[in-house]
Amino acid sequence: MIHYERFVLENGLRVILHEDQSSPLVAVNILYQVGSKDEDPDKTGFAHLFEHLMFGGSKNIEDFDDPIQLAGGENNAFTNSDITNYYDTVPAENIETVFWLESDRMNQLDFSQKSLDTQKKVVLEEFKETCLNRPYGDVWHHLSALAYKEHSYQWPTIGKVPEHIENASLEDVEKFFYNFYRPNNAIMVLSGNINLARAKELTQKWFGDIPRGETVRHEIPVEKEQTEYRYKEVKNNIPLQSVYMGFHMPDRLHLDYAACDMLSDIYANGKSSRFYCRLCKDEQIFSSVDAYITGSTEPGLFILEGKPMENYSLEEAVSYLWREVEDIQQNAVSDRELQKLKNKLESSLAYAEVNILNKAMNLAYFENLGDVSMINTQAEAYNKVTAEDIKRVANKYLVRSNCSELRYFPN
Repeated sequence: MIHYERFVLENGLRVILHEDQSSPLVAVNILYQVGSKDEDPDKTGFAHLFEHLMFGGSKNIEDFDDPIQLAGGENNAFTNSDITNYYDTVPAENIETVFWLESDRMNQLDFSQKSLDTQKKVVLEEFKETCLNRPYGDVWHHLSALAYKEHSYQWPTIGKVPEHIENASLEDVEKFFYNFYRPNNAIMVLSGNINLARAKELTQKWFGDIPRGETVRHEIPVEKEQTEYRYKEVKNNIPLQSVYMGFHMPDRLHLDYAACDMLSDIYANGKSSRFYCRLCKDEQIFSSVDAYITGSTEPGLFILEGKPMENYSLEEAVSYLWREVEDIQQNAVSDRELQKLKNKLESSLAYAEVNILNKAMNLAYFENLGDVSMINTQAEAYNKVTAEDIKRVANKYLVRSNCSELRYFPN
């Protein structure tokens, strides 16, 4: 059980405290409720660009990293389709350094053409390195656009095309910042050696005067139900042919979410999983094969992917993936297999509760979902999943009419 306190400033900043006196550190996690799904379809990649801009200097602080390091701390960030997340860990006695830094960049960034140009170059290089020049690096550009026709999950976090970042103006980024990076669109979690009185004092001191914003969101279209199989081939400079199959699945709060997550683990979580044992080790059909869910807040994708051995065609390899799908659709998993998976999940959840940064991130994540108390009910939700539930979701979601299939072939 993770204990926490929650309070809200007048400007709308939600604050959650998890006190842990056994740690000499404090983790600070600030989640902004903006991801790539919130972008203008003609100006994509902005949430990811801001992940970089937020380290490029703020109104009163030229450099973010040096003060953190001098305080004996570490910091980083990540962006996905739903959120942008910044996190810091410092010795408890230096916690005010983090409040100073994070409040200054929430208040106002250093909006200069020089800073923007510098970060644009970094992001454009990342786009080239990870998407354009890396084998299979553009998979999410193709697969997302194939699976989603309405919803803004149809482009990856890095953006549709480099030109959207290349053409970003100072006016564009200022508008994006003052729309989304406001205290009333943020969640701050403190986890570690800090008590409630101190947390309230420092939060009010450093964040209380930051004006709230009037966050305006694009209306995100609801994706229509997919009723027919979709297919795309890509020929590229790649070492091995490969396949990616995406199936629409429910949102994070849906009752079927846990069963879908567990189904993906049955297929491909570890060396004792079905895909590894049957398709890699025993029959040697694939050199690598995987199953996972995108884990998005709104309805996401259940992914099957694999690279077949050279003596198998993609067509043959895909038929073996369908064989494994149909096996669970027809035959419920055994009690032993299900219990083994639940034990592993329980261990994973318990381990996540040890680290103060993990706890900070998870508290922010569940608050963003709308109910921070879910952090203490996740194990129960997964434990309730039955073999029949897993069989049911396999039959409901892993069907051909709900499949978007992408195949890569070498040039």
